[in-house]
Amino acid sequence: EEWDRVWTNVGKSLNCIIAMVDRLLEKENIPSVTKENESDPSLAERVAPPINGDWYEQLYPLTVTLKDCIGEVVTRARQSMSFVLLQELACSLPQCLMLTLRRDIVFSQALAGLVCGFIIKLHSSLHDQGFLQQLHTVGLIVQYEGLLSTYSEEIGMLEDMAVGISDLQKVTFKITEAKSDDLLPVITGRRGHYVVEIRFPGKMFELLPQEIKEGKPLHVYPVLFNIGINEQQTLAERFGDTSLQESINQENLELLKEYYKLFMEKMPPDCLPHFQEQNDLKGLLENLHQNIQAKKRKNVEIMWLAAMICRKLNGIRFTCCKSAKDRTSMSVTLEQCSILRDEHQLHKDFFIRALDCMRREGCRIENVLKNVKCRKYAFNMIQLMAFPKYYRPPEGTYGKVDT
Repeated sequence: EEWDRVWTNVGKSLNCIIAMVDRLLEKENIPSVTKENESDPSLAERVAPPINGDWYEQLYPLTVTLKDCIGEVVTRARQSMSFVLLQELACSLPQCLMLTLRRDIVFSQALAGLVCGFIIKLHSSLHDQGFLQQLHTVGLIVQYEGLLSTYSEEIGMLEDMAVGISDLQKVTFKITEAKSDDLLPVITGRRGHYVVEIRFPGKMFELLPQEIKEGKPLHVYPVLFNIGINEQQTLAERFGDTSLQESINQENLELLKEYYKLFMEKMPPDCLPHFQEQNDLKGLLENLHQNIQAKKRKNVEIMWLAAMICRKLNGIRFTCCKSAKDRTSMSVTLEQCSILRDEHQLHKDFFIRALDCMRREGCRIENVLKNVKCRKYAFNMIQLMAFPKYYRPPEGTYGKVDT
């Protein structure tokens, strides 16, 4: 009924204007222009109504009334559309709130890990002037290695992880001098942008470049590469869908290339000694690109190449799976032995022996003990048949345990 009344008012206003124009034309004794003579310019000029005060005084109030009526139509249209949108939002609001909460929880975990990694890297590189220059000139590359499968519940974990790591692009760091013994990081900002303030004792603070001491924002560039390695990934590759993993790896390869391009543009060639091997780094990126495009099953070489590139770019790395104790232990120990071989001359004949030793003793098996009260990785023989060769623990270190 309200809509009918509003549109009726518009129609009446238009009719009033038309009627008034007709009366004014009759008053001026001006004939109407017909189709037969409308092509005659001289006639059109003769019948054109003069613009005088009488026309203005008569038509102005009517046009104002028409404008008010149309304004009421627009207002009611907006109100109706808002009502419809609010009705739709009321249905989806609980889901939106849950997704926001879920995203915040994931982000908080990712941010905590990033802050720890950043502080450890900075403390260990205080005397590396090339790294410090890279930090405030280009930023820090942060690579996450995921071992989640794209099957069952782990695909949801991988989706959460991809979003959480992507959100870390909103984070910047700032280094300040501590005024007390309180060295805990301070986080400020909102969802769109966060600033993490890292406090350094005076003596350590003095070792930093002037740009960092003046509070220049330090940016991070997070990238995620994921390769599922367990038996569930075998099911996903044969009967399911691996498109999520493929898209994540492809998108983050582009981010890694962008960081490399930025580095090459801003950093002087002789800044860091190992950057003189720039052709090697470029070749590694091309090799990584080819491996991602190949779409080979359980292509763990993607992980090895991404890790090597990250280390050459002075980045920090995180490795994770579902519980961060079984598949993660296999990957971390493999990386440690690879570093021993590539950078500390571990002979290839002792590679497997060192790998098995790290998996039997030390940090990783102690981590398992603290989690499940047992010195055994949560694998069985059938599961390990689906694992890539270098990700299988030695005999006697695995078995059925509650994880």
